[in-house]
Amino acid sequence: MSNKIGARAALEKLTGWSQGKGDRDVIEKTYKFDDFKTAWAFMTATALKADGMDHHPEWFNVYNKVEVTLTTHDVDGVSSKDVELAGFMDAFAAKLD
Repeated sequence: MSNKIGARAALEKLTGWSQGKGDRDVIEKTYKFDDFKTAWAFMTATALKADGMDHHPEWFNVYNKVEVTLTTHDVDGVSSKDVELAGFMDAFAAKLD
């Protein structure tokens, strides 16, 4: 289990992410790809990584856009697991450009 670090601490370690609106302690990012196939490849790789971490994103996909929200439900906020998964997602998305 990870400890809660909070969105602000997580954002200091990440690029392009933002703190979610509202009362929840979450970080968010929207990825845009060339097409649906590339967005789906990104989601597939992320799903495999997330499942291996036993940590699953909240996300929404339409065509080439993937909106991601990360938080750790076990600690009711953002944890190091979110930073790890966000870093993976950023690195994988960069490979798809």
